[in-house]
Amino acid sequence: MAEYILARENGRVIPKEDKNFGISNRAKAAIREYGKDAVVNSTIGTLNDDSGDLIVLESVHKVFQTLGPKDYAEYAPIGGTPAFKEAAKKAAFKNNVPEGFIEVVATPGGTGSLRNAISNYTIYGDKVLTTDWHWAPYKTIASEIGRKIEVFELFNAERKFNIDAFKASVNDILAQQESIVVILNTPAHNPTGYSLTPTDWDNVIAALTESAQTGKAIALVVDVAYMDFAGDEDEYRQFIPKLSTLPENVLPIIAYSGSKTFTLYGTRCGAMICIAKTQAIADEFKRVCEFSSRGSWSNNAKVGQVILEKIFDDEELLASVSKERAYYRDMLLARGRAFSEEAAKVGLEIVPFDAGFFVSVPCDNPEEVAAKLEKENVFLVPLAKGLRISVASIPEAACRKLPAMIKAAL
Repeated sequence: MAEYILARENGRVIPKEDKNFGISNRAKAAIREYGKDAVVNSTIGTLNDDSGDLIVLESVHKVFQTLGPKDYAEYAPIGGTPAFKEAAKKAAFKNNVPEGFIEVVATPGGTGSLRNAISNYTIYGDKVLTTDWHWAPYKTIASEIGRKIEVFELFNAERKFNIDAFKASVNDILAQQESIVVILNTPAHNPTGYSLTPTDWDNVIAALTESAQTGKAIALVVDVAYMDFAGDEDEYRQFIPKLSTLPENVLPIIAYSGSKTFTLYGTRCGAMICIAKTQAIADEFKRVCEFSSRGSWSNNAKVGQVILEKIFDDEELLASVSKERAYYRDMLLARGRAFSEEAAKVGLEIVPFDAGFFVSVPCDNPEEVAAKLEKENVFLVPLAKGLRISVASIPEAACRKLPAMIKAAL
């Protein structure tokens, strides 16, 4: 734990080093010393090829090469360019366009969407609800603006979505405060790879509809960062129209990221998209979220916005990007299946997995197990409840090898 000298703590617990990047740096050092073939680096949250190199969609890269200086050097409007907003809606919804009043605010990746939603739909000191297995920066984002993360158990005893725990937690928090932000990361949840089923979504919507009878404000933030690598792009969007059935005081917000879908990690291209019951609520969303943007990062990098504009303005180009992404999605899905199959063979328990960049293994001593595996040049991320393995960053052969090694370490 770092001690404060001149800086103020402000209720934050700030480690000396980010855990994920610290482990990743040790993995990179091991690669330099022993070579790529001797090291398994499953810490990285990007899609890499079988050699461990970052995959960038060639069709997207070609668009990048056509840009002129104004496309990347000029300021973008605080809320995003008009053409980007239309492209973001098309990218997020595809053929599953919801009913309602839709507004879009550009953000630096999905992270910016989460920050703005928490800032505007809770007050200082409030609790923000998410699942017990979750992306660790949720806590960082919340604590940085004076909120706390509260969790409910993602799975029940039958290893299904724990709707009872969800309902109880929502109602408990609403009994303590006047509004709530709920974050659900699906499909292809980080870090487990779980995706809410259509039945899960029906249950969530029924629960929030019931909780809304309190008259209090509920913001449902759906973090869809990995949606386009979960499987059929329209099938995994079928939950979106269901969000239109929520009551007026429940505001669905899609936290959309171009990082994964278009391999634009470094451009920080994202958007938050609301599905409001009234024009007044949509207008309010736009106003308050743009204000928060101005007070934090001001406006977003324009380059990613222009790339999406160009892709969605050209049907042939869009088809090319979609085809190339489908190829790499199939590669990723094969890796996930390989890990699951080998885990079953060796008797290694994994958290219910559907698709995505990550698989998780529950255990009681994750730090100890991770340290033991590092001695074998296997690098993965210890979480509060287990181990996270990035199948996105390692080849299928490593996905088949790892379960037995983890089982032995356990």
